[in-house]
Amino acid sequence: MPRTPKPSGRKGPARETNLRRPSPHRTPVERLLVVCGARVTEKQYFDGLRKAEENKAVSVKLVARPKSPSQVVKFAADRLATARDEYDQVWCVLDVDQFTDLPDALAEAERHEDLHIALSHPCFEVWLHLADHTSPAASYKALLPALRRHVPAYDKTSLDFERQYGPTWREAVRRAKKLCPPGKEPEVNPSTGVWRLAEAIGLPGGGR
Repeated sequence: MPRTPKPSGRKGPARETNLRRPSPHRTPVERLLVVCGARVTEKQYFDGLRKAEENKAVSVKLVARPKSPSQVVKFAADRLATARDEYDQVWCVLDVDQFTDLPDALAEAERHEDLHIALSHPCFEVWLHLADHTSPAASYKALLPALRRHVPAYDKTSLDFERQYGPTWREAVRRAKKLCPPGKEPEVNPSTGVWRLAEAIGLPGGGR
């Protein structure tokens, strides 16, 4: 006659059958949406930076939106509203250039806590010049000769980040910080606030 098992005092099996192990602690990933106001240049640059630095603390989605500043900001604000759970920060990459609606765009961005502006005056090429250009420039065309002295093969439709900018982007951050205080780019020519976005993508903790 089989023995009656003795009570073990356990409500379940005597041996633990759950083989799952606790997940290791993971650092939260900051999710960035970057909306570029030009068709190619900015998107190629930040894609190159993302790939070169392989910053595990951030994920970056890049969108090209070659429109006026107010249209770029409206697009970004709409995405922030409709996909709020997908992004922690939304950035618009804008130029002062000859746009007349920039004040409206900046005012709209101020209404959204997690919407940030990376603004260059007059244009993104100030940043590509390692923020080393200190003389006022009226436009992209006026700045181009100085940029090509620094990057002879510069082509705004085809950037080679690793070769042209990878070794020096941190130096660009240092120089850009000296051009003007954050948020004063509309008043200071030349200037660029791109360094804030570059740090957010390229540095652990976003440079904080």
